Amino acid sequence: MDYHHMTAPCGLDCFNCFFYLATQGDEEALSQTKIYHELMGIPEEVMRCNGCRAHEGNPPMHEASMDREGACPAYACTTKKGLDFCCDCDEFPCDYLHPWADRADKLPHNIKVFNLCLIKRMGLEKWATEKAAEVRQTYFHKWWTLT
Repeated sequence: MDYHHMTAPCGLDCFNCFFYLATQGDEEALSQTKIYHELMGIPEEVMRCNGCRAHEGNPPMHEASMDREGACPAYACTTKKGLDFCCDCDEFPCDYLHPWADRADKLPHNIKVFNLCLIKRMGLEKWATEKAAEVRQTYFHKWWTLT
């Protein structure tokens, strides 16, 4: 797996997202896209995603679910600056990484800064193989605690 290509510049782990996993034939992910289709009325083919970088920061789902046109501001900024990830920037963290309080229960955007800090500390490959799935699982399914 090309973890660089499948990790958004903002730190989202596209390779763990069910919108991507649905493109790989993952049964659970396909079931999730069906649920989102029924809840939001968005065609399932629009929800299937090949990762932020493959869509140049503008996955089809963004326009359909977030009323946003054009590339994500964080993607556009890192591209303009020639950076791989937002954590490579002297201005990290910035407002492009601001959490989404109104959609925190549905979107993993609030884990971006945490993931970027882990990528910087652990390195991309180690984070991707050892920690990213756990972070996503904790975010969506467990009570958090400080240890």
